[in-house]
Amino acid sequence: MDMELTKKTTILFSPAMHDRLTRLAESRGTSLGELVRSACEREYAAPTAEERIAAVRRLAALKLPVGGVRRMNLEAVPDAEDLAKRP
Repeated sequence: MDMELTKKTTILFSPAMHDRLTRLAESRGTSLGELVRSACEREYAAPTAEERIAAVRRLAALKLPVGGVRRMNLEAVPDAEDLAKRP
């Protein structure tokens, strides 16, 4: 993470959980703190529904050079199953 860490929180774990998380952090080559921050980011920092809707609106407002459905189908990459069936 490339953010400034300025707030401190103390979290109490059972000895077994602390050992497990410490081993996991070591196996991933990271610190226990980074492991916990990553888990919190994944679990609790997801964008809100309003943020997701705003992102979709920004994407929809883009003026991109795309063809029609027929043209896109002609340019599409075949499915892996279709490629495997070819002689």
